[in-house]
Amino acid sequence: MRTLQFWLLLLAAFAMAAPLAAQNTGTPGPTVGNAVTSATSETAGNITGTVTDVNGDTLIGATVALQGPSLKEPLKVESDYNGFFQFKDVEPGTYRVAITAPNFDNWTSAEFVLNAGQYMILPSSQLHISAAQTTVNVQYTAEEVALEQVKVEETQRVWGIIPNFYVVYDPSPVPLTTKLKFHLALKTATDAVTIAGVGVLAGINQAGDTPGYGQGMQGYGKRFGAAAADGFSDIMIGGAILPSLLHQDPRYYYQGTGSTKSRLKHALSAGFICHGDNGRLQPNYSTIGGDLASAGLSNLYYPRADRGTGLMFQNFLISSGERALSGVVQEFILGKITSHAKSKN
Repeated sequence: MRTLQFWLLLLAAFAMAAPLAAQNTGTPGPTVGNAVTSATSETAGNITGTVTDVNGDTLIGATVALQGPSLKEPLKVESDYNGFFQFKDVEPGTYRVAITAPNFDNWTSAEFVLNAGQYMILPSSQLHISAAQTTVNVQYTAEEVALEQVKVEETQRVWGIIPNFYVVYDPSPVPLTTKLKFHLALKTATDAVTIAGVGVLAGINQAGDTPGYGQGMQGYGKRFGAAAADGFSDIMIGGAILPSLLHQDPRYYYQGTGSTKSRLKHALSAGFICHGDNGRLQPNYSTIGGDLASAGLSNLYYPRADRGTGLMFQNFLISSGERALSGVVQEFILGKITSHAKSKN
């Protein structure tokens, strides 16, 4: 992961229907559609309306009660199949309408005045479904939680630009599946900024004339290829292949709290001690093996003068030092300038 180290988220409709012509028998129980009072036809008024829910759908069988100081007891009707209700021959006065229906919250109108001979149409009486307290237990599998965490990690970028995917800021991380380990490695290796970093690193090596590929565009091209091969082999072997075989987590676990000493110790040891998929700390064979394997593979394409066991271990030691320094930078600096979101778990 040398290159990565280098670079260090509907108005409800209203319906009205024509009233039915049924009459109230004078009993206080509800009738269907309409009710009448004993007022004379010269002074009586009518009150009509339609019962709907918040979606504009009419409600059948809702109990509609007309209440007022001139009534000994409320007049009651039931809304018909069109949701319609009517109170006929009602004496002038002050009233309110109360509506009840199963599974819906009660609805009461504001007080209104009915004048002599008035035909009053009440505004929409929309009933809301009753709120019920429901407890839903959602159980996520470990794989689902891991996937969510990786999605968050893939948004982590230093200054919003440089990928910083291999850091866990979640206080309760879960192990990665083999598929996610390979996914994260490929995501990092093929990121546009990672590739740009390879180009910059090749330019630095070109200026230092190392490895010995010569100068010019041909030399730069070879150095670009070598840097790309170094980074790709390191991240795939140390970040996916060995962690999958050895059941280890290749990510850096950000501590963020505690004394400076404890955080420094944590950061420096991260390249050599890792979390296993069983949650326990163990020697970081994956990272160490990845660095060694990548350094060994470089013998296949480095110039003859830059090959050999000595140079391989030299490159390994340099990578180990870079990784320890990277841990310190991750713990004390990059956490403050890395864009990241909270995962759901």
